[in-house]
Amino acid sequence: MSTVRIDKWLWAVRIYKTRSDAAEACRINKVLINDSYTKPSREVKPGDIVSVKKLPVIYSYRVLEIVSSRQPAKNVPLYAENITPQSELDKLLIPKETIFIQRPRGMGRPTKKERREIDSLMNELYLDDEE
Repeated sequence: MSTVRIDKWLWAVRIYKTRSDAAEACRINKVLINDSYTKPSREVKPGDIVSVKKLPVIYSYRVLEIVSSRQPAKNVPLYAENITPQSELDKLLIPKETIFIQRPRGMGRPTKKERREIDSLMNELYLDDEE
């Protein structure tokens, strides 16, 4: 097998959870092969560069091998090489600018004291906006 459909390959190397998700991404121009938009039926071959837009990052992969069946996660590096530039990956680390206090995951709801601090912060922000 020298070629395979792009939607099938994206699903097989675990870039998308389902093949229909991969096909939909192709239809709405979130997938590029060698810098050109593609249809789900477009065939991919070894050496192609596949770019996938998953906001806020545009991931890039080099096709190493053709595969048409879903692969275990440990085998994915045999079929696709992640060549996403570090500048794109850094976009994931940019903290979202919000007025909410960042809490470590799993810390639960704020305590009564923390809630009062949050409320006072919110009141200060609203009072500053009115002036």
